[in-house]
Amino acid sequence: MKNIIFVLTLSIGLYLASARPADAQLYSSAELDKNYDMILKNPGIQIEATEAINMMYNYRFTEADAEFRWLKYRYPTHPMPHFLMGLAEWWKIVPNTDNESHDKAFLAQMDSTIELAEELYDNEKNKIEPAFFLAAAYAFKGRLYAERESWAKAAFAGKKSLKYFEQCKGNGDLSPELLFGDGLYNYYAEWVPKEYPILKPVMALFPKGNKRLGEQQLEKVGNNAFYTRVEARYFLLQIYSMESEHSKAYEMAKYMWQTFPNNPYFERYFCRTAFVTGKMAEAEKAAQNILDKISQAMPGYEAVSGRNAAYVLAYYHMNYHRNYDLASQYYQKAISFSTETNSLNAGYYLSSLIGLGKIAEMKKDYDEAIRYYKLADDKADKKSSQAKEAKTAIANLKKLKREQRRKR
Repeated sequence: MKNIIFVLTLSIGLYLASARPADAQLYSSAELDKNYDMILKNPGIQIEATEAINMMYNYRFTEADAEFRWLKYRYPTHPMPHFLMGLAEWWKIVPNTDNESHDKAFLAQMDSTIELAEELYDNEKNKIEPAFFLAAAYAFKGRLYAERESWAKAAFAGKKSLKYFEQCKGNGDLSPELLFGDGLYNYYAEWVPKEYPILKPVMALFPKGNKRLGEQQLEKVGNNAFYTRVEARYFLLQIYSMESEHSKAYEMAKYMWQTFPNNPYFERYFCRTAFVTGKMAEAEKAAQNILDKISQAMPGYEAVSGRNAAYVLAYYHMNYHRNYDLASQYYQKAISFSTETNSLNAGYYLSSLIGLGKIAEMKKDYDEAIRYYKLADDKADKKSSQAKEAKTAIANLKKLKREQRRKR
């Protein structure tokens, strides 16, 4: 739901993907600045910023920050450096959006972006570039406010973002980037009322969407855009999963993880999609990598990724390797990680309890099995498959125990 609010504000992400124009080194920085009316179009800046952005995506934040600060030194009155530093704070939030420790730094950088972009907007003839940064900064603020369920602030930021987004439209140089907003809107404007009928009256006030067109537009952005490429792929991973296009999700996640091997979000998605598509060796390796990185306290690797990885390993050890002791250990890890993230009604937590119940049942420890099944039943949504499975297991075990007592 929080992601939906962000999408419906027609937010824009500004992420620099890897590209290095071949002729950029023929000119000095000063000469390049004179040749372009927008920093966004300056290939010299693209070269400098791209390496830093790639380090950011790979969670090398200290090195990325040094590059961003160099850009700030070089362009002290331009919003781009502050926006990039704000993006770095956002990606620190991405692995676990419940983590609020980076909110203050993120909002401060986005506010600085807005302040500088407004000055450019008021004083420059070319309004496109400052409008682009204003739209992007307000969009990301709205995205965070939606995560924090500050709906009034999210709506205000979204309205501001839309205002500047509309001013950017029609600019040929940025058209692949602006298609990103269209793609998101087209997909979610159709998806939202189907998944959340309560929002149908609200969505009736907006133009109709087209999920298939939206997905195609985002794929075009993901393949052809310079500034919004990675953000488009970030959303495509989620869309492919929601649409049960698991092979597409796997290929995308694998590519993004191989490109940024220490990005916890992409590695988590790679582990999940490899698991769903039956690629056992890859899923196991990715899951173990994630747990190892958590134990090494690598940036961004924490309990949200841990509960996923631990469950994958528990599932394989139980159902394929038949190592029930190891399976139990990993199920317990998944439960511990879920408890740490306060996710006691989530699938990994519930399925881990049921897994432990099955193992106890195989060991004929029926009281222990019933205890696990009851825990799952208590936490699960009553209409969920986990609740039904737990109830059935409890009933069967109680019947078995009654029969055993009669035989005595």
